[in-house]
Amino acid sequence: MIKGGNAFVPTVPLRIAVRNGVDVTALLLTEQGRVRGDGDIVFHGAPVHPSGVVRLLGDENGTGWLEVGLTAIEADIARVLVVGSTESGAMRDVQGLAVEAFAPDGTSVARYEVTDAGGETAMVLAELYRRAGGWKFRAVGQGYVNGLAGLATDHGVDVAEETPVQTQAPTPAPVPAVVPFQAPPPPPVPAPGFAPPPAPAPPVAVPPLASAPTVPQPSVQQAHVPWTFGAVFEPYTKTGRDNDVITVDGLPPGPVIVGLSIRGDGYTGLWPLTRFNKEGDTLVNSTEDDFQGRVLTLVPGNGRLRLQLKAEGPWQLQVLPLSAATLLTEQQVESRGPDVLLHTGGVADLALHYKGDDNLIVNLYELAGHDDPTTLPTDDNVVNEIGKRRETVPLPEGPLIIHMEMADGPWKAQLKRVQPHSAPQNAGGGGLANVTDIRQAQGKSWWGRR
Repeated sequence: MIKGGNAFVPTVPLRIAVRNGVDVTALLLTEQGRVRGDGDIVFHGAPVHPSGVVRLLGDENGTGWLEVGLTAIEADIARVLVVGSTESGAMRDVQGLAVEAFAPDGTSVARYEVTDAGGETAMVLAELYRRAGGWKFRAVGQGYVNGLAGLATDHGVDVAEETPVQTQAPTPAPVPAVVPFQAPPPPPVPAPGFAPPPAPAPPVAVPPLASAPTVPQPSVQQAHVPWTFGAVFEPYTKTGRDNDVITVDGLPPGPVIVGLSIRGDGYTGLWPLTRFNKEGDTLVNSTEDDFQGRVLTLVPGNGRLRLQLKAEGPWQLQVLPLSAATLLTEQQVESRGPDVLLHTGGVADLALHYKGDDNLIVNLYELAGHDDPTTLPTDDNVVNEIGKRRETVPLPEGPLIIHMEMADGPWKAQLKRVQPHSAPQNAGGGGLANVTDIRQAQGKSWWGRR
C-alpha cells in the first residue's frame, strides 16, 4: 500500500505489527479527531484500553505488536491511530519502518512501508477508521518533529510541560497479563498458482468478516440464501507505477473481480488481453483523479488472466473472487467508482443515488438456473445515464450480480421492499460445494476498496 492509500479490512480482532524497534502507541479518537480522555491512549505505561478492545502485546525481535478488536470498539470511537516513536534519533534512522495488519489466522490484510520519513521523532503510521458499516486501513505516514507531545496535543491530550505524554497513564481496571504472541510468518511473495483457502473457523472464534465497502447483516425481512457461484481463491495483489501489462497465472476459469486503485490525475484505462494479445472489452475508461473501483472480467479456460493498464502514477491492482463483492441489504451502502454488488434475497427494489457528472452504467447478471461457473449469463442493462441521478431498479430474485460498470463519482445504494426468497434451497449457480454461506465465503477473502 502506498502513502495515503486505503482499503477495507475484515471486522475482526486484528493484530498489527510495527517494525522496526520503534515504540508503539495507539490513540482512540472520536469523530472530532480527539481522545475522550487519557484512557484513550494505549502505550507501554497503560498497555490495555479500559474497554479491553485495544492492547499492546509486547515486543518481539524489534517488532511491536498491537491488537485491535474491531468487533467491540465503542460506538463513539471513529478512528484508531497507530503511532510509532523513537526515544533517540529520528524516524528516518529506522531501518525497515513499516506497519502491517494481520487477520486472526495470520493472513496479512494490509501493509504499508514508510519510505519518506524525515527528522520527526513520532509518526502516525496508519489509522483504522469506520466507513459504510465496516472498517478501513489507511497508510498515513504523518510525522511530528515535536514528538509524541505535539501529536498528543493535536488530538486533545492535555500535556503538562514537566510530564512526558507517556507518563499520563489512566487508571483502568487491573491490567490482565499479556499473553505471549507468536508472530505469523512473513507473507509469501506472490507466486503463480493459488491454494484453496482453509476451512472457515468456528463462528465463536472468528466473527463474520465485513466486506467492501460494507456487508451489513441481512435484515429479518430478507431471506438469507446460500451463495455458491464461482470459486473461492486467495486474492492476487500487485503494485506498480504508470503503464504496465499484468499477468496472473493459476486462477480458476470464470468471472472474477479486478480492483484497481491509482494515485494520479491522468487517464486510466484497463483492458483484458485476448489470446492474440489484443485488447478485449474495456474494463476501465476514466479521467477521474485518484481512480478507485472494482470491475468484472472473465478468466480464460487456461487460468491465465492478462490485463493491459494505462495509468499515470503509482497503483495497486487486485484479482478477487466473486465472494469479495458487497452483499446488498436494506442498510445503505456508500462508496464511489465502479463496483460489484451481490443480491441473494427475493424480489426487491434497488435504490441508487449517483452524485457523479459522467456516465452511470449498471448491468444485472441473473444467476438462477445458470450452472456453468466458468461463464456469466447475458447481462441486462438497467441504467445508462449521464450526470447526477436517483434511480430505482426492480430486481428479480437472487442470486444476482449487480455490476456498476461505470460510476465516476460517489453513490449510495440500498434495497427496499425486499420479499422472502421463494425457494432458497434452489438458489442455483455453480461453484464450490463447500461454500454454503456468503459470509463464510467473504470470510476467506481480503480485498482493497476504500
